[in-house]
Amino acid sequence: MGAEHMQIGRVAERTGLSLRTIRYYGEVGLVEPSARSRGGFRLYTEGDVARLLLIKRMKPLDFSLEETRDLLEILDGLEDPAASDEQRHRLVERLDAFEQAAEDRCRTLREQLDMAEEFAERLRARRRTHPASDRPQVRNTEQR
Repeated sequence: MGAEHMQIGRVAERTGLSLRTIRYYGEVGLVEPSARSRGGFRLYTEGDVARLLLIKRMKPLDFSLEETRDLLEILDGLEDPAASDEQRHRLVERLDAFEQAAEDRCRTLREQLDMAEEFAERLRARRRTHPASDRPQVRNTEQR
């Protein structure tokens, strides 16, 4: 096995994804192993790792499997040296739409985080106004 390929365990370490998730992405055609060893082990390249990391970054933004597949096809098309100028123009327009969707979803997540942080601060403030009493806590003494 050459230095340019790595087995799935190494890819999992590099990406923070589980073996099961990496295999699943292969099964659904998002990131298939670039090669197989003589023993049948999946072998991945740096490009495969980059693709997995891209997918991982899409997950918190709640992109669907189909949207993920669409974006990967756009990116693959832009890398295709045989693509015409017209094809590239259409792909860039589609990429722009993904960029806008990502920005919109980030804004929504920031708003949700702001609300969650405000909620946590309200709980902290409430807790400060009600310090623990000196009484011992009552325990549940039910027998099993």
